[in-house]
Amino acid sequence: MVVFSKDLKSELRNRYVINSLLMFVIVTISIIKFAIGSETVESSVLAGLLWIVIFFSASGGLARVFIKEEEKETSMSLKLVSSSAEILLGKWTFNFILTFGLNFVVILLFIMITGFRIINTFEFVVLLLLGNLGIVSASTIIAAIISKANAKGTLYPVLAFPILLPLFMTVVNSTKLAVDGSAIEDFLPDFQILISYSIVVFTASLMLFRYIWED
Repeated sequence: MVVFSKDLKSELRNRYVINSLLMFVIVTISIIKFAIGSETVESSVLAGLLWIVIFFSASGGLARVFIKEEEKETSMSLKLVSSSAEILLGKWTFNFILTFGLNFVVILLFIMITGFRIINTFEFVVLLLLGNLGIVSASTIIAAIISKANAKGTLYPVLAFPILLPLFMTVVNSTKLAVDGSAIEDFLPDFQILISYSIVVFTASLMLFRYIWED
């Protein structure tokens, strides 16, 4: 995984994405807390707010995975040393680790600041894993598409929202179930949707990435 190793070393050296995303998360959750104040907010509402924070924090970091290659003019070097499938898998792996680590921090801070309570911990962890798989699978191919466009900064939310909307509707519903302490059987339909979503999007990405990257 040469591409993954390169991206990881670059990020650990510069910490540009990590620092900016952490600051965004802290500010966003703090604003939510100030808006809520001392009022008691239903857990179903907090579940939606949690995934809103996750969506926008992911959009701020995952979109740059290919843009930085175009900005630094290193995309041609990548094309020479790695195949398109290796590049996609390397970028996908980097995005998944970044997103999973970021979401862990988001959820921890969200619980500490808002008092959000999760009863079905195991089901929620599975949900978080499946949700991350879907987010990363869709966001990585979207990042590759917008890296070839002129208006890179504005395209990501425009393209990502309709593609990720079914995913977020599913994870928000499952998060509500985890908060309410529902039986594991209630989670199975949502888990099936998330697994199917990730497989379809990732397979489509593998099939289409070569045409996007080599354009």
